[in-house]
Amino acid sequence: MTRPIALLLAALLVLPVAADPYPVQKGIDVQHYRFQLELGDQSNEISGHAVVIVRVVQDGVSEMRLDLVSPTDERGGRGMHVRQVLANGTPTRFVHENDALTFALPPGSHAGSTVQILVDYTGIPDNGLFIRENRHGKRTFFSDNWPNRTHHWLPTVDHIGDKATHEFIIDAPSKYQVVSNGLRLEETDLGGNRRRTHWKQSVPTSPWLYCLGVAEMAMARVGDFRGKEIQVWVFPEDREAGFLDLDGPTKRSLEFFEDYVGPFAYEKLANIQANSVGGGMEASSAIFYAENSVVGDGNTRWRNVIIHEIAHQWFGCSVTEANWDHVWLSEGITTYFTLLFREYAYGRGDFVDGLKGARRTIWRFHQDNPDYTVIHANLADMSKVTSSHTYQKGAWFMHMLRNRIGDKAFQAGIRAYYTEHFNDFALTEDLVRHMETASGDTLGAFFDQWLRQGGHPVLDGSWRFEGDSKLIVDLEQVQKDGYSFDLPVEIGVYENGSEVPTIHTLRLDGTGRRSLTINLEGPPDRVEIDPRTVLLAEWTFERR
Repeated sequence: MTRPIALLLAALLVLPVAADPYPVQKGIDVQHYRFQLELGDQSNEISGHAVVIVRVVQDGVSEMRLDLVSPTDERGGRGMHVRQVLANGTPTRFVHENDALTFALPPGSHAGSTVQILVDYTGIPDNGLFIRENRHGKRTFFSDNWPNRTHHWLPTVDHIGDKATHEFIIDAPSKYQVVSNGLRLEETDLGGNRRRTHWKQSVPTSPWLYCLGVAEMAMARVGDFRGKEIQVWVFPEDREAGFLDLDGPTKRSLEFFEDYVGPFAYEKLANIQANSVGGGMEASSAIFYAENSVVGDGNTRWRNVIIHEIAHQWFGCSVTEANWDHVWLSEGITTYFTLLFREYAYGRGDFVDGLKGARRTIWRFHQDNPDYTVIHANLADMSKVTSSHTYQKGAWFMHMLRNRIGDKAFQAGIRAYYTEHFNDFALTEDLVRHMETASGDTLGAFFDQWLRQGGHPVLDGSWRFEGDSKLIVDLEQVQKDGYSFDLPVEIGVYENGSEVPTIHTLRLDGTGRRSLTINLEGPPDRVEIDPRTVLLAEWTFERR
């Protein structure tokens, strides 16, 4: 290693920013990636030519880094070998080690200038792109870049907070179909049983959302969503069942989310059977579902996965968290909007069942993780980026927020949040700001107690009826983890055979036992905590 490159690696602008320990290079903004890949059946080696268009946004930047996995003994020699790097058509010196490709920019690069980088490379992917047989014994190539595995097979700035447009040009055996983000621009037979397929997405997204599927596939255009095509791609053996299962609620959910939140960002929506994911993966405009998602009965489990992944097209894909500490902005909000669609499409009972199921999941996770916070604090281990709390507790927080500020303010806040950060990035503070503006409420402390501290309320209470007219409710927080919550607790009083309760509210702030006296004309039929299912808490509550 020459001394100039050694100094480059020591002083390269890859400093971590606040609340984001993953290396980010300042002074460079990637505008577009063009990945041309050659795939074959003789080996798992891929050959790549990546064109990266970057804009220099800061004077004094003379070198650049791209993330790209290096071959190592620990990986069995798998990884990418870089053959050449060109900057504006001229070979440039580079070093590729420790999963970083660093190289010099052309002399005179300054703020406002644009540089075209070409990376010529080859190798066997260790991760990110999976080359293996599907459940029918057929060879396939499917990606799964979550959360930061794109650089295992593509040279990128592999950071959630860096968006760019991209395209794939794939040369592969002609028996395969190719699917990716965006629109298909070309499909040309090259001769020699080879075919070229070109996909391009003209909407900027983060690299983990780039996807590629290469396999023997059946494709159906199953509908149209306001001028944009809805497609289903499945293995030919699963054609009949797959076209049923992976269509499902797609069009109806697209319509609901666009009407409630704002415009759908992408050129098409494809639901794709893949063998690289275990559930669903919300790659922008091209969603992957596990190969066992196709069962032929349109079952509720996979119906709900489809709704969830489509909701991600708004939250996670278009509006993306600026760093992984705020991943709940993707998973928690999407989980709640899945429930909102279920309420709209399948009724209040299905919505409440989903909330109660989520609440049980939160209790189970809390038992082993009592201090876990929904918003991470400088997360460094990407294997811990999500949990049931980022999904279910984040969703429950959104439900309580909606209950606190009301339906009208909630929708106004979410629409303003989406509009401002459309195809861009956001932090939790941005959601706070929009919800405060929409509601006129001060919400910082409310966000903090549910998202930045661990635990949840555990309540102990009782009720009694005294004399001819007094219902007395006693309630206190009894959680043992040291966390305290300021929260309203709704008490439902059922009288005279009615199945609709009268709602009374008792506010707890963790300072001790509180009592509420309610005047009634006679003894109640029953008294319940949280009859409307709007409180994330556990409780014991009995008559005395």
